[in-house]
Amino acid sequence: MVRLSGGLTLGTSLKIADSQIQSEIEDGVSKMVIDLTDVEYVDSAGLGMLMYAYGMLNEKKGTLRLCGVIERVMSLLQMTKTDTFLPIDKSLDESLAALQG
Repeated sequence: MVRLSGGLTLGTSLKIADSQIQSEIEDGVSKMVIDLTDVEYVDSAGLGMLMYAYGMLNEKKGTLRLCGVIERVMSLLQMTKTDTFLPIDKSLDESLAALQG
């Protein structure tokens, strides 16, 4: 599970989040939950990072789930149709339960 906070926007914080996620995947994680409860904003670079993580896990026959998505971020995911293929749960518990199933 990776918990992110602040804005997922082009810059240093996005690079840190991206390296944390990539490190987990390179260490063999194939089922990942990204908790966005404390993420206030996502721009196109942040969306791209999420899509890249999804693609890497998908190649490994893995799973990526998002949880705690606030309304503002959900609007972006819906506008870009990302919500149609990327599982989004209300809570971390729901995401973890879905990965166990």
